[in-house]
Amino acid sequence: MLEGKGVVRETDMAEEMQNKVMEFAHQALDAHEVSDCQSIAHFIKQKLDETYGPAWNSVVGNDFGSCITHMSGSFIFFRVEMMEFLIFKDGKDFTENREEVIRVIQKSGNEDS
Repeated sequence: MLEGKGVVRETDMAEEMQNKVMEFAHQALDAHEVSDCQSIAHFIKQKLDETYGPAWNSVVGNDFGSCITHMSGSFIFFRVEMMEFLIFKDGKDFTENREEVIRVIQKSGNEDS
């Protein structure tokens, strides 16, 4: 486990959400080996999906590049000692998309009658 405090390098998240993400990162580091970046990333993604809805992405490691598009207010890039964390939400909530599709289908079905 890494004991250091998280240092935010860049973010557009509200402070409360930043604190929650950092909490999840520390929980992940407690639950998994530091070398198991995939499990750490998966743990954080699951916690964020449960807390804030689906479509979260989590990248964890010591050395990676990225080029992303994210929803406004959902991006944070931070470090805990030598481990870097890139967390962001991409696209609309899948539940919302499904409901939109259902409404379109229902509307189309009514027009044919």
